[in-house]
Amino acid sequence: MPPAQPQPVELATVLEAPEISRALTRMAHEIIERNKGADGLVLLGIPTRGVHLARRLAARIAEFENLGEGAVPVGSLDVTMYRDDLHRNPVRAPAATELPPGGIDERTVVLVDDVLYSGRTIRAALDALSDLGRPNAVRLAVLVDRGHRELPIRADYVGKNLPTSQSERVRVRLHESDDSEGVFISKGLDSSGGPL
Repeated sequence: MPPAQPQPVELATVLEAPEISRALTRMAHEIIERNKGADGLVLLGIPTRGVHLARRLAARIAEFENLGEGAVPVGSLDVTMYRDDLHRNPVRAPAATELPPGGIDERTVVLVDDVLYSGRTIRAALDALSDLGRPNAVRLAVLVDRGHRELPIRADYVGKNLPTSQSERVRVRLHESDDSEGVFISKGLDSSGGPL
């Protein structure tokens, strides 16, 4: 019996570039309001797309607060070696963790990621942070919250709440790392026949 052919992937557009921009603008205002300004803020993006989003958020916060370019510290936090599901997911090379000058001690750290799903990435990020310093507060900003949490983790700032089924996959594309920009839901099977 021949192997089953994979179904074609169908992409549904959820957010286009202008909508991503508006969502980030709103999130930047919410961060400023809750923090009562930009003082003491550090944005740490989770590679890859979380880093790009953190840089965009930092630029907007600096603009809205009439600060110079680079006034809001941005870094990256790789969580690969802190994950509890490494045995289930394909191994990927760790990215660099880069803390801004001054570190994170006694600062308000905003973790930034593209999609919040099970919560395991954020749990790993919290573990990684504990090895790097002691911030005053840790908050979470995500472009998309798709639900299906496995851990009691909630985002403080959300660009778009997007109810999905377990068989769907949310794909974020950003100009800094991809050939297009948008948020998409994919339906169908990949070449191995499993859900995307």
